[in-house]
Amino acid sequence: MKLPTELYYRELVDGKRQGLPDRLLLGLLKLLAVAYGGLLRLRGSAYRLGWLGSYRLPVPVISVGNIVLGGTGKTPMVVWLAGYLMARGKRVAVISRGYGGSAEGELRIVSDGRRMLLSPEQAGDEPYLLAQKVPGLMVVIGADRYQAGLLALKELNPDIFILDDGFQHLRLRRDLNILLLDAAKPFGNGRTLPAGYLREPISAAERADLVVYTRCATGARPDLFPGKPSCWTSHKLSGMMPLGGGSHTGFEMAKGARVTAFSGIADPGAFFDLLEQEGIRLTATLAFPDHASYGDEEISAICRLKDASRSTLLITTEKDAVKLIPFMERLATCFVTVLEIDSDDSAPLRAVLEKLL
Repeated sequence: MKLPTELYYRELVDGKRQGLPDRLLLGLLKLLAVAYGGLLRLRGSAYRLGWLGSYRLPVPVISVGNIVLGGTGKTPMVVWLAGYLMARGKRVAVISRGYGGSAEGELRIVSDGRRMLLSPEQAGDEPYLLAQKVPGLMVVIGADRYQAGLLALKELNPDIFILDDGFQHLRLRRDLNILLLDAAKPFGNGRTLPAGYLREPISAAERADLVVYTRCATGARPDLFPGKPSCWTSHKLSGMMPLGGGSHTGFEMAKGARVTAFSGIADPGAFFDLLEQEGIRLTATLAFPDHASYGDEEISAICRLKDASRSTLLITTEKDAVKLIPFMERLATCFVTVLEIDSDDSAPLRAVLEKLL
């Protein structure tokens, strides 16, 4: 259930709206996109030349980000990085904006590595999920990521930072800049906002130290930047567990059942596709806007669809699940999938990480 304006916008910039008013509007958006892209190039140059100030923290910073709106797998990538660094004995802190939380923009500690200090409604779904999913991981939020880092240094004493969704946050310098690109559609339609999905011009990708291609099809290895170290990864669902916690199981009980899947993420279609790849036939699906807030209206819509489709199971994502705990009784047989990132050759990534350790 996407917002009508969001659906219209996607259809417009994807060229699916061919009416005269639509073409005129798209033409205007393309002109604005040229101006917007030019401003972003000027901004990037200003940081590069030192006309705009950027600041360095006294411990290494690894940035994970993308240049296209929507999901490219930043959260599973941050989870993998945090696990790898913590296994090497490092105290790791993630810096995030806290998008979608009531405390968005404020300097707050989500988790000190021992306990959660904010709720998902306060922290935002992604910071809360990271803190919940990786035991011992410290997470801080703030619009000014440099100030958030200083707060973490003062209160948490980390050895290394992971800057979540940090590719455009040039005010904070980084020691390793990881760019994630969706292998199937790395640059969307090739245009910047507002006529496309690019957050900044394609040339900005040159800032990356390492490129990680996500959602690679079997055997596919696109290499858009041959001079840069690269990794090729895919996403997989390793199983599911009951909403609220419980045993991590496979998908056997979902196969052959009537299943309604729902999510409020950037690319719900990719989530539904992953479920079907596991052999689950989806009776019905429901897509909410990214970072959706769940309340009575949304829960009622899920329950109505479950009843109308005569489904016996509900399945959703980990990112949604952190906001659904208050509604466990109403959602009853709801299961949460576990998403992981998989690579048949992570050597280039491990090599650049080792240089920081």
